[in-house]
Amino acid sequence: MNFNDKIYIAGHRGMVGSAIHRQLKERGFDNLITRTHKALDLTNQSVVDVFFESQEIDYVILSAAKVGGIYANNTYPADFIYQNMMIEANVINAAYKSGVKRLLFLGSSCIYPKDVIQPMKEGALLSSFIEPTNEPYAIAKIAGIKLCESYNRQHSTDFRSVMPTNLYGINDNFHPMNSHVIPALMARFHEAKLNSSEVVIWGSGNVKREFLFVDDLAAASIFVLEANKEVYKENTSPMLSHINIGTGVDLTINELAHILKKVTGFKGKVNFDSSKPDGPKRKLLDVSRLKKMGWSHSVELEEGLKKTYDWYCKEIR
Repeated sequence: MNFNDKIYIAGHRGMVGSAIHRQLKERGFDNLITRTHKALDLTNQSVVDVFFESQEIDYVILSAAKVGGIYANNTYPADFIYQNMMIEANVINAAYKSGVKRLLFLGSSCIYPKDVIQPMKEGALLSSFIEPTNEPYAIAKIAGIKLCESYNRQHSTDFRSVMPTNLYGINDNFHPMNSHVIPALMARFHEAKLNSSEVVIWGSGNVKREFLFVDDLAAASIFVLEANKEVYKENTSPMLSHINIGTGVDLTINELAHILKKVTGFKGKVNFDSSKPDGPKRKLLDVSRLKKMGWSHSVELEEGLKKTYDWYCKEIR
């Protein structure tokens, strides 16, 4: 990419989009195109088409999505599948019609089957049943991957997909019910510290998860977007074009809780409510494709949690 290329970041206010926006700015890209949801409803095909026709965009980073944790996915399944599929279909089709040079679609590791062999390789996609608690969201993300692959096969576009592991960091959603595990737990530890109360965590604490600091995801996303077309093709295929992004390292929720306890300065008691759902026993990505291309994460978990908690205390509390 050239510094004067027009780069549209869909979802620039979200945790992922804002991190990508920050990094592109820091690297000298100043022709960044953004729109708020109020200014541009990505679920509306006609307004998306008009927007792309008027902007002459060179590159698209599609990070806009409706996201949430187990509770949100179980409570609003129709919203998750409808809104995400509409966003993807409208942006990808408009990007093709307007002739953008390259598009990067950001998915999620929840696309992989519930009982898949760990660590999860890209080739495991659609090999078995998806975890029921987030199936609507996962199906929407799979549709986004297949849209990119289908446009590439039929129209020779250069649309790429990356599948991040569980993310956390600056601009995360700390809603007590609709957030993912790290922001939900971080807020819970913080409140318990202030109120001198105990922390109760859903599940047994024995399931294992992989976590990636969002600034690392931003760096990896830009790396994949800028990668030479032949290098990208060497590490993918027309029917398997997505690339996993993660650390390649996981830990139990119990171990995560101990790190969060240290980072937040909480001195009280931590209990696990095993009557609540755990979700999959393990979710670890195979990141060998990305490492072969030349990228690895740089922010370790405790360092990333400290940065996130500092931001949380300053901006949220």
